[in-house]
Amino acid sequence: MIVTIAHVADFDQFLRTFSNEGVAKRREHGCKGAQLVRDPGDPQRVWAFFDWAQEDYEGFLADPEVPAIARKLALREPPVKVEPVARFDA
Repeated sequence: MIVTIAHVADFDQFLRTFSNEGVAKRREHGCKGAQLVRDPGDPQRVWAFFDWAQEDYEGFLADPEVPAIARKLALREPPVKVEPVARFDA
């Protein structure tokens, strides 16, 4: 699982891009799905949970088409990848 946090300037624009061009490009790089959560304390802060292997995620980041898609996301700043501190099976 890959988790990122992003601050968006325009949530509707972010969601349109994330759910269209973003889906196609993520699938191309092995992503099996994603869930978005808006921070209840800051509606411009979005958590993304990806069903994605680390090596496929790295390939996505290296794709030369990704920066143009990222610009359409209306981000205030680049997303931050969150590292897990523990894993539990239940």
